Amino acid sequence: QVQLLESGGGLVQPGGSLRLSCAASGRILNIDPMGWYRQAPGKQRELVATITSAGSTNYAESVKGRFTISRDNAKNTVYLQMNSLKPEDTAVYYCNADVRAWASSKRDYWGQGTQVTVSS
Repeated sequence: QVQLLESGGGLVQPGGSLRLSCAASGRILNIDPMGWYRQAPGKQRELVATITSAGSTNYAESVKGRFTISRDNAKNTVYLQMNSLKPEDTAVYYCNADVRAWASSKRDYWGQGTQVTVSS
């Protein structure tokens, strides 16, 4: 099956930056879209940003102007550059991909998540 592997999470001070990466592996024909979601303790999982194979992006209002999503289609990898981080950005961040694979119907896949903690 298709697998998603996230990396780049960690502890950062308010105002700092982190860059998350997510690489998809498997017999992949296309991924459209790819994106990031996050879940804080006691809260529902929420959309952070998505990007299509053509480069069209969508952001949550809370991260507009601070986060930038990008992707490398040849590597089946999506990135999330997070700048001006705030304590309220603290959450587990999950990679999401809508994948078309060989001999399979299009379906959503999720990564295991990477912890982002913003604290002084």
